[in-house]
Amino acid sequence: MVVEYIRYRITEPERRVAFEKAYAAAAEQLDLAPQCRGYELSHAIDEPERYVLRIEWASVEEHEQGFRGGPYFRAFLAEIRPYIGDIDEMQHYARTAVVSGGRREA
Repeated sequence: MVVEYIRYRITEPERRVAFEKAYAAAAEQLDLAPQCRGYELSHAIDEPERYVLRIEWASVEEHEQGFRGGPYFRAFLAEIRPYIGDIDEMQHYARTAVVSGGRREA
């Protein structure tokens, strides 16, 4: 499994609401795609113009050839296309052995 991180900078406050709505709609396509193992869109508290999208893919190939070449990509891209110019980084990462063991809440 690989993790893709996409970092966005949405400077106009009114575009942030539309951005989140667009990703909520685009996420429907991620849910349908068998190559996608999970995702999360996070919004920075300290710098409200910053967002990070984290997507878990089966592999880089499954993302780039499987998802992008499959039936769900076109609708996904249609939703997020207005925000492509707001991307600061888009990279695939491999996990390392440094992970939490999980904590239980008391």
